[in-house]
Amino acid sequence: MTVYQNNTIGVVVTAYNEAPFIGDVIESVPEFVDRVYVVDDCSSDGTWEAITERVTPATRTERAPIPDGGQHGDGRLVAIRHTANQGVGGAIKSGFERAVADELDVVAVMDGDGQMDPGQLERLLDPIVDGPAHYAKGNRLSQLEHVDSMSPLRLVGNVLLTALTRIVSGYWRMRDPQNGYNAIDTELLHRIDFDRLHDRYGFRNDLLIHLGAHGATVADVSMPAVYGDERSHIRLTTFVPTLSWLLARRLCWRLQADQNRPTVGSLSPALLLSLLTGLSMIVRLRRRDRTPSWLTSMITTLSCLLMVTTVVEDRYANDETITISNHE
Repeated sequence: MTVYQNNTIGVVVTAYNEAPFIGDVIESVPEFVDRVYVVDDCSSDGTWEAITERVTPATRTERAPIPDGGQHGDGRLVAIRHTANQGVGGAIKSGFERAVADELDVVAVMDGDGQMDPGQLERLLDPIVDGPAHYAKGNRLSQLEHVDSMSPLRLVGNVLLTALTRIVSGYWRMRDPQNGYNAIDTELLHRIDFDRLHDRYGFRNDLLIHLGAHGATVADVSMPAVYGDERSHIRLTTFVPTLSWLLARRLCWRLQADQNRPTVGSLSPALLLSLLTGLSMIVRLRRRDRTPSWLTSMITTLSCLLMVTTVVEDRYANDETITISNHE
């Protein structure tokens, strides 16, 4: 195996109907990567053939190509095929499981559509191999020139889901949670229950929420988006509501799982003060018959905003996010 700064590296490449792009993506993975796990998520085009064509001849002799399902490849390239479509999250899980089994140190994720620049891979790996990050992800929203390359609909959906993911995960300084270009320390993967993670496009948001529960440090790495002739498989009209419901359910789970989050039994002084002040003002106003209803509603709203702001400030102070700009 090659070694990148005393660490062995794997890359999971997910593919669903990416026959025109997957070959170039495989060939573009840097040489310092030890294992490339290419996962065909039950494509209906020639994606699987394009993948197996690039398995080394020596490996072909040892294991003949599998007609449908399973995996083959004992060398640098490991081809994995799902017999049923499991979603991008399910594809990433398959790659993660192999990387853990192969005892690699760090594993990254790239999509098979060519939207992720292989030249940026080292910038994702360095915060993990050098410390202090456990997880590093791309951020397309850090600079205006990066944002300009995104469609308005994609940008609005991204901003909305970023805000929701921040609230649920606790990573208040994190941006662009939808970015699929990321890398993770495999030691952390040993502590995460893959079966609990969402299988579809919400996988990345779900993973961040679980990382927050484990107190992991996340590196937000600024990088441009790469858009070409590829066609996105995401339908925002169904994706945004589905992911919003997932985040709502995960918020309930996080409130129970996160021992560091303020609870009714262990409120922070600032939150307790704002809570009592707000409730006191609401009760006094409602006891006065002459108090206009609009004033009561306004004070109630402001009191709720005060409590929410205090919670945000408490969580922000404990935010385990580091930001890496283009100049680092």
